[in-house]
Amino acid sequence: MTRRRPLLAALALLAAAPAVATAAPLPAASSPLSQSPATGRTPSVAEEDSLLRAACPRGSGVSVVVDFGATESTRCATGDPTSGLAALKGAGFTVTMVARFPGAVCRINGIPKPAKDACVVMPPATAYWSYWHALRGGTWTYSTSGAGSYDPKPGTVEGWAYGAGKPPSIPVPK
Repeated sequence: MTRRRPLLAALALLAAAPAVATAAPLPAASSPLSQSPATGRTPSVAEEDSLLRAACPRGSGVSVVVDFGATESTRCATGDPTSGLAALKGAGFTVTMVARFPGAVCRINGIPKPAKDACVVMPPATAYWSYWHALRGGTWTYSTSGAGSYDPKPGTVEGWAYGAGKPPSIPVPK
């Protein structure tokens, strides 16, 4: 997969970084990987996946935090995503849009389940994906722009929380 190649530079930055707790694994790559210039060896799929499942190294990529309600996940969208939606997808999350309002996110990684929301019309104000921004180590700010039109800067954090419009329950990565 082509999404793996930009990770090599970020992996080099993480070689000396402490371990970070991660969420469920992402699908394995189907293409061979290049050698890391920092270590002189080919990084494993698990090493690359662990980078995607953690906040980005300081100053690079866009960190994406998703609060599913019962669980949270923090992942890295490498490079300079052109929109909040591109950052969400670039961090490896699957997204379903609202059919009648294609600019609105209805489902992230299968939440809510199709039986709860068919993703045809806008979800209720008590059960929707709210969209947030933050500087590293800062506080969450509710987005006044849609995820398709907001352009997050590398080094920042994007947040998503399912519910009644409250920010993600986990702190902004430092």
